[in-house]
Amino acid sequence: MEPLTYGDYPFSMRTLVGERLPKFSKKESMMVKGSLDFLGLNYYTGFYAANVAVANPVNISYSADSLANQTRVDELNNSTLPLEEALKDPTRIDYYHRHLSFLHKAIKEGVNVKGYFAWSLLDNFEWASGYTVRFGINFVDYEDGFKRYPKQSAIWFKNFLNKY
Repeated sequence: MEPLTYGDYPFSMRTLVGERLPKFSKKESMMVKGSLDFLGLNYYTGFYAANVAVANPVNISYSADSLANQTRVDELNNSTLPLEEALKDPTRIDYYHRHLSFLHKAIKEGVNVKGYFAWSLLDNFEWASGYTVRFGINFVDYEDGFKRYPKQSAIWFKNFLNKY
């Protein structure tokens, strides 16, 4: 988003991506800076990427980007887990905690945020994966009349909302 707010890529991105990153001319930078009236982000699955050692760091290219360690915010639907275990989702809690902390920081720095919606309220049918993954903050028991149980992240989210 920095090109749209500041007219250039963030320093960290310029440093890490180097020559692979296109450069803005002065005219392009001025044209893109502040060019949005509204921004709505919609993302369904969050990934964290961690640095991975590369055999030849001098020769890093776009193809090396795929070597990053990724931690998914959804989990596989493991029907062998006891309900108590299935309700544990510390990665999702960490995701929401970090994400909302940075959102709060952005608001304090003057970003005009009008709303936030957590994805997703319930485990449900995922178009590309059927019922093989779970990503809701509430567990849906597909085998017992679709009963719903709050995961630890739902309890965390409720407590978070009650603070504000």
